[in-house]
Amino acid sequence: MLASEIQEHARKLLEAHGDKAIVEAAQKAKSLEDSGANEEAQIWRKIESAIQLMRGPHST
Repeated sequence: MLASEIQEHARKLLEAHGDKAIVEAAQKAKSLEDSGANEEAQIWRKIESAIQLMRGPHST
């Protein structure tokens, strides 16, 4: 999957789920890892990271 596709999936997930988007991506990655689908899980980990970058630093 291209970086632009990962960014697009991350953006759509963030728009659809808001603050829960990171959790959604992490759960999907974990589920895929548990089932042995490591390549797909890596894609979801990249999507998770992209969402974190889009949200920016956490304020204290």
